Amino acid sequence: MSDSEDMTEFASIVERIERGEVPIKNIERELICPICKELFTHPLILPCQHSVCHKCIRELLMLNHEDSFDAGSECSLPGSPRSRVPSPSMERLDRLVRSGSISSPGWRRGSVTPRVTAIPCPGCQHDIDLGERGISMLFRNFTLENIVERYRQAARAAVAIMCNICKPPQLQEATKSCMDCKASFCNECFKLHHPWGTPKAQHEYVGPTTNFRPKVLMCPEHEMEKVNMYCEVCRRPVCHLCKLGGSHANHKVTSMSSAYKILKEKLAKSIHYLISKEDQVRTQITDLELLVSQTEENGQLAERRANEHFERLFETLQERKSEMLKSIEQSRTRRLDQLKVQVEEYQGMLENSGLVGYAQEVLKETDQSCFVQTAKQLHTRIQRATESLRTFHPASDPCFDEFVLETSREETLLKEMCFGGVPDPPLIDLSNSRVYNEASICWRLSDDHLPTDHHMLEYRRLGGPSKSPSQEDSEESGVWRATDRVYGASTVVSDLDPDSLYSFRVRSCRNSIFSPHSPEVTFHTPPAPAFGFMFSDKCGFSTDRLILNKRRDTVESVASMAFLLAAERVQTGSYIGLDYIIGDTGISQGRHYWAFKVEPYCYMVKVGVASDSKLLEWFHNPRDTSSPRYDHDSGHDSGSEDTCYELSQPFTLLTIGMGKLFIPKTSSSSTANATSGDPGNRVLPMPQRLGVCLDYDACRVFFYDADTMRCLYERQVDCSGTMYPAFGLMGSGKVQLEEFTTAKRLTF
Repeated sequence: MSDSEDMTEFASIVERIERGEVPIKNIERELICPICKELFTHPLILPCQHSVCHKCIRELLMLNHEDSFDAGSECSLPGSPRSRVPSPSMERLDRLVRSGSISSPGWRRGSVTPRVTAIPCPGCQHDIDLGERGISMLFRNFTLENIVERYRQAARAAVAIMCNICKPPQLQEATKSCMDCKASFCNECFKLHHPWGTPKAQHEYVGPTTNFRPKVLMCPEHEMEKVNMYCEVCRRPVCHLCKLGGSHANHKVTSMSSAYKILKEKLAKSIHYLISKEDQVRTQITDLELLVSQTEENGQLAERRANEHFERLFETLQERKSEMLKSIEQSRTRRLDQLKVQVEEYQGMLENSGLVGYAQEVLKETDQSCFVQTAKQLHTRIQRATESLRTFHPASDPCFDEFVLETSREETLLKEMCFGGVPDPPLIDLSNSRVYNEASICWRLSDDHLPTDHHMLEYRRLGGPSKSPSQEDSEESGVWRATDRVYGASTVVSDLDPDSLYSFRVRSCRNSIFSPHSPEVTFHTPPAPAFGFMFSDKCGFSTDRLILNKRRDTVESVASMAFLLAAERVQTGSYIGLDYIIGDTGISQGRHYWAFKVEPYCYMVKVGVASDSKLLEWFHNPRDTSSPRYDHDSGHDSGSEDTCYELSQPFTLLTIGMGKLFIPKTSSSSTANATSGDPGNRVLPMPQRLGVCLDYDACRVFFYDADTMRCLYERQVDCSGTMYPAFGLMGSGKVQLEEFTTAKRLTF
């Protein structure tokens, strides 16, 4: 279809709309004010292009700013004819008026409106600033007023508009409405008030209506100027003064006729598209109604099935309850019967206490044959009673321990009971999860997970340093806290307490149904916040034997030509010197923690801290690196050489190598967990991850197993000047900084 044909079709659609051939139906929701929820009355266009009743926006401004009011709108019109049920906001406004806090707001110029005019749009909730002049800067939406009026007339077609000139009781139905006189006339009155040959004969008239609008739209900023241009930046009509020296001076504007043509074509094209897609929309509505019906039926079916399953569970539980209670009752009855028989037997023994007196009388019998005849049966009775007293045992056990019901497993199963469509809980990945003052928790998803499933990580503080009462109230230990929903397989938890034990668990959710929780895992936070740095290649860095990656978070020591040239010295029993590297950021106060990984194959790596006050002297006046000690062995093993060496060097280091960690000898300035001089107590397995904590203010350095946060070694350190993380490598080796240590510098 050509452009000319398109324009012809659009023009025909516009003509049909203007002639009313396209009926107005099902548009009531477009004519409802978002504040009062009734048909618009004198609507104003906000900067965001939404419309609000004039009276509603005045009330909204007054309620938002009770103490600040300004001059009112230019649109000074009679009060709204609509009636509304009194709302709390209206009652509050009436109280303000009656109390004299504000003047009664009128629709004339000079009526009060708020000075502060920043409010959220009731339609889109975006904040809008009406400027210093407030709602007086807003245009009335006359087009919307006309549509509302036509809608009202269509709704009350049986009610005629009467002539405003005729006197009762001879009122006539109006046939015309004059837009200049703003009144409705019958034929006779119109001829009488608009005689031929007078200026009134030139007045514009339309069909009978109660909605009158000005013939020309005036600029709200320049009251005597007509709007004749359209600002494409602000998307509103402006006058030539606005363009010349007003707020739209630097904005791009176009002529009103051009804007009218473009917008009318766009609107007509959109209407044409909607009309052409009416059958498609009806089909989609039918499909949606079918889906609504199916959803209702399937939901009721799922509910019935769930009820059936629970009823069966209730019946099974009731049966088991009856059976088990019956067995307890039977055992209780049997035991009571046995005990009652035994009580009766012993009661008989008390009642037969005359047996003793009878036996004593029998003993007085002197005739032997008579005595034997009587005493035989009597002896049997007395012997039976004596035996029962010696071997007293209750006839039954009063304890019902065998009837104790253990239901913890069943309770867990019931709590974890869920629909078949819910995935299995994810499992927290300990190898990839890291905890500092922030926790990066990763988990492995189940095989049946879907991309639409989301996950909830929960954590709680199990223990740590004591807190103030206010902190304890805000963060109760042991109370589970949950993160926001996560659609991936990891998340970060912030603001964890230092040196504390935390427990984590995670569960999945599908269609608002949660899976069971994953097994809990615990992590111990470091004793201080994470210190961020990367390796520095500026101070003492050996490019011959050390390789630094591009990210500067991994350093590797390799055999080089210089190492091979030193082979002759190796044969003589001497050592090759350490290659040092330090961090690019120093510490001058506070407590800081960092962690790293030393590869198990490393020959020898030393880790710790270094002082900048001694580094320059150390590198500018190199020591004899052919020996691990500055002073040669004095011939005895007193450790004095170590002490002298430690005082002279800028480093405080811990030795790691060949899969082992070596605790230094205890000296007056250091304290170790293994205080004995026994070499066996000074050698520990090398941790997978090692952590270092420097307390600058206390002049102490701590070495930790970063996985368990167990302190392996601590000692005093001379914190003179700025302290840097320091590493020394000999032979093949590799050190990799923890990701949290470099998180402030790198983007993952």
